[in-house]
Amino acid sequence: MAELQVQKLKSGSVYEDKNSYSRAVVVDNWVLVANTAGRHYRTREISKDPAEQTLQCFANIEGALKAVGASLADVVRSRIAIPNLDHKEAVMAVVSEKFKDIDPAATITATPLAGTEYLVEIEVTAYRGAGAARTEKMRVSL
Repeated sequence: MAELQVQKLKSGSVYEDKNSYSRAVVVDNWVLVANTAGRHYRTREISKDPAEQTLQCFANIEGALKAVGASLADVVRSRIAIPNLDHKEAVMAVVSEKFKDIDPAATITATPLAGTEYLVEIEVTAYRGAGAARTEKMRVSL
């Protein structure tokens, strides 16, 4: 049996070391990306605009995925937290554009986040190579 390989990636968020977590954990080809806010890790800036925060969430997530040899195309599951329902349309407009033709299984919730400055947080699960795999799209009427 092959030895299990695990990688743990830190992205530069001060909270990763402070709160003992990794931005991403890779187990073989599975990539689990932690709940990610729209704060720019180097400048520590965070926009007050929900769409801009969502774009920054994706920039942070894409950076983590790229560092471990994956991309948004490999995402098979997403979880999106939006504390203020008034921001839902702005957030989801960015999400739908970023995930166009990727179509991961998704959960969207309205829930409080760790601070009032956070207007959205996104968590994803990816499988390296899923974006290049043959995909069968099906529709079902229940």
